[in-house]
Amino acid sequence: MTNDGQGPDAAHQVPEGVSEETVEALGALSAALEVLEHARGYLYGFHRLTGKADLGFGDAVEQLRKAGHTELADRVDTELIGRNVIEGRWTFQIVEDYDDGYYALAKDLERTARDDLAGGRRHLLEAGMKEDRRTRAQRHHEATPADLPE
Repeated sequence: MTNDGQGPDAAHQVPEGVSEETVEALGALSAALEVLEHARGYLYGFHRLTGKADLGFGDAVEQLRKAGHTELADRVDTELIGRNVIEGRWTFQIVEDYDDGYYALAKDLERTARDDLAGGRRHLLEAGMKEDRRTRAQRHHEATPADLPE
């Protein structure tokens, strides 16, 4: 490999005095937050799909009534449609509690750690990995978009 002399942009360079252990710890915190973001996506998917199912049950009630199954239609309509998915809550309330509680705290603590330990810089571990893995002077291995050939 040749060395093109390019490296990460200033936003992704480890600040002076920040140890490798700190970079690794911040990387672990960031990775955990990424997993949490993934989980949050599933929660929003659960919210949307449950709402869509509730609307679908409403359509089914209409069809059951048209087919003459009024007793069953009435049960679905009164017992299932609009029912709380957990005691006292629809899915939007679950999402709001999650967002305002656990998720907000995790985001705040990760940002605080970056601000306090690395001047707010993100993905320092990944930027270092990129430097270790890319082939310098090879097209599509540039350090930053600014390093692209003209």
